[in-house]
Amino acid sequence: MSLWKKTVYKSVCLSLALLVAVTVFQRSLTPNQFLQAPPPPTLEPQKAQKPSGHLVNPNSFWKNPKDAVAPTPMASRGPQTWDINITNCSVNVNLTHQPWFQGLEPHFRQFLSYRHCRYFPMLLNHPEKCHGDVYLLVVVKSVITQHDRREAIRQTWGREQETVGRGRGAVRTLFLLGTASKQEERAHYQQLLAYEDRLYGDILQWDFLDSFFNLTLKEIHFLKWFDIYCPKVHFIFKGDDDVFVNPPNLLEFLADRQPQEDLFVGDVLQHARPIRKKDNKYYIPGVLYSKASYPPYAGGGGFLMAGSLARRLHHACDTLELYPIDDVFLGMCLEVLGVQPTAHEGFKTFGISRNRNSRMNKEPCFFRSMLVVHKLLPAELLAMWGLVHGNLTCSRKLQVL
Repeated sequence: MSLWKKTVYKSVCLSLALLVAVTVFQRSLTPNQFLQAPPPPTLEPQKAQKPSGHLVNPNSFWKNPKDAVAPTPMASRGPQTWDINITNCSVNVNLTHQPWFQGLEPHFRQFLSYRHCRYFPMLLNHPEKCHGDVYLLVVVKSVITQHDRREAIRQTWGREQETVGRGRGAVRTLFLLGTASKQEERAHYQQLLAYEDRLYGDILQWDFLDSFFNLTLKEIHFLKWFDIYCPKVHFIFKGDDDVFVNPPNLLEFLADRQPQEDLFVGDVLQHARPIRKKDNKYYIPGVLYSKASYPPYAGGGGFLMAGSLARRLHHACDTLELYPIDDVFLGMCLEVLGVQPTAHEGFKTFGISRNRNSRMNKEPCFFRSMLVVHKLLPAELLAMWGLVHGNLTCSRKLQVL
């Protein structure tokens, strides 16, 4: 065969081979995939992937398409770090000229004017508290000036543990704070708080003023923080900084519970009515809440919830307008999820007896049998802790677990 004929023959064979290859490649792609731009270059070595239009595993390229396993969709997650870095909050001027708004008390006008401002930057953060196997996260609402209460809790029921036995993980403690409510005190107290945090490393702080109405901000900020940083924490105890907590009783109660349960347990109020007396701390005007009663909710002094429920609760709360009473607001969020809070006799967020003069409120044998009791100041907490964990002899043990 002449040289010219050999050259033509090779060219025809090469063209046919190229046509077959292109046809096979096109059939392995959908039209949309074929038109897509190639993936951007990466500094990491690319791993072989299942057929997806971009990368193909050479070992499975010739398999029948029906034998290929579809990739498992990844569950979408929110931000991986706290994503609010600036305070960008202005008054809602649309309300200021409404007649009903002008008739409200000044603190309600302020609350409603800034209710749309939901999240603020973090000043102190400790994501490492959720690292490792954390069985129970103890979370305490506090304010910047009440360092004596935090210190008493660290010495008593807030003491951390690395393991709580029977294969369960650690107990870790955090305090939730905003900033000082008085401008002239803010810089001074912030320096003291920064020193306290260097000593203990247990404070979460956000850049909003600590006030009664902003307790709801503290709830939603913690739930967002927990959803970001604590994907594996089993349970949460959340309470005030003036309560007595009995950790062994909490752990005994949780022993047969699962972190996937819809567990939300505390001192539950059913059919509570909004208070309409203006001289009451919990007064709510009808324009803010017009229904005859609240959904069931647990007193904010102390309650337990499962970690999986807390993560769902964060997203449920984001669907509601903020409400100035924090524990009622959490009840509203639970209602969105269709979850009923569970009442338990061991949670006494109004004291063991509602009669403040009752001797039961000072009796350590009752405290030893409870899970949470409200309300004790630091000196009272330290004294009661010493009595309950000393050589205490009681005539009988209350069965509250």
